[in-house]
Amino acid sequence: MLETERLILRRFNKDDWQDLYEYLSDETVVRYEPYGVFTEEECKRAAISRANQECFWAICLKAGKLIGNIYFHQQNPPEFMCWSLGYVLNPRYQGQGYATESCQAIMEYGFTQMHVRRIAAMCNPENTPSWRLLERLGMRREGHLIKHKFFKRDAQGNPIWTDTYLYAILAEEWQKTTFIRGAR
Repeated sequence: MLETERLILRRFNKDDWQDLYEYLSDETVVRYEPYGVFTEEECKRAAISRANQECFWAICLKAGKLIGNIYFHQQNPPEFMCWSLGYVLNPRYQGQGYATESCQAIMEYGFTQMHVRRIAAMCNPENTPSWRLLERLGMRREGHLIKHKFFKRDAQGNPIWTDTYLYAILAEEWQKTTFIRGAR
């Protein structure tokens, strides 16, 4: 468990399904995700599944409300010490700094406690709030991959190819920005 000024980051539990459903059932939330909207039953299964996966962290207000999640997972090969970062936040809690606060906490934990060497994240260039968050976190844009992947298909079953921004930050870069982050 990690604690910030306003948040608790913890492992999921099976009772988190209702809060998951609150945001994963929203089309605007999953627009850029590799999945569609979730049903209540899918959220019940997802809460159980995420409770058994170390890569998912529940973002909770200190009062207990789950408002989003972070995905923090080691890439292969493990000896490269590179991790992937992802996040999804309930739209009712967006624009209040919770995503920045929670991502900073997980990145700090990764770099200082787990001795991660590099953290990378990808997002759709159309998802401006997402790439702006990555830049606030001190990550640099390393690439713009053209028609890199598809998650959805059109009415005829053809892939809808999307571009991807690749962002990353190294441990030594994170350490250099500690003073700047603390001053914000």
